[in-house]
Amino acid sequence: MKRKRKHLLPLPARIIILLVTLAVVAYTGIIGYVCINERSVQTTVPEKDSYDAIIVLGAQVKKDGTPNVQLSWRLDAACEAYGRKAVPVVVCGAQGRDEPVTEAEAMKKYLMAKDIPETDILMDPESFNTNQNLKNAATLLKDIPDVRKVLIVTSDYHVPRALALAKDLGYEACGLGSPCKPEYWLRNHAREALSWCKYWAVKYLHLPLE
Repeated sequence: MKRKRKHLLPLPARIIILLVTLAVVAYTGIIGYVCINERSVQTTVPEKDSYDAIIVLGAQVKKDGTPNVQLSWRLDAACEAYGRKAVPVVVCGAQGRDEPVTEAEAMKKYLMAKDIPETDILMDPESFNTNQNLKNAATLLKDIPDVRKVLIVTSDYHVPRALALAKDLGYEACGLGSPCKPEYWLRNHAREALSWCKYWAVKYLHLPLE
């Protein structure tokens, strides 16, 4: 007569371990999805007829009120696009708890120091996430004649989700990706994977996560 195999762990514990393992595998797969999408991101300024306005998405502002390196790279890419075609530039981002000014204000100062006229810079100092960035930018641009297509400038890993949100909001958009610091690669991609999970939950499950 065969003896029944005894399990060291009770059934509930085994189920929890299985679910955690599946979650880790799924999360790792989503990080891979972010990396694959990132490969298709354009990192050179598109042709002039591809955009009528530029939207720059915000990032961290340092304690001295200046953009951090990653945000500076986004702004430099926007400057290059503006140099190819002088169009309205929307800078987006509210003030975080550890930021002395709004991201939009710091971005505007940076662009003006790069000789972009103040009259061509529109500020959205109220948005706290990408979806809000794009909604507020649309409001700022809606009354400007001949703005039909926008160029969204952000870090390379962030471009695909920004374009997905833009499409959902009815934008005709293209993207321009700037680099991210290598030492922040894992952190940025891990956070972006979570943001994709939130995006899918809101879009397909209609969960109120925004």
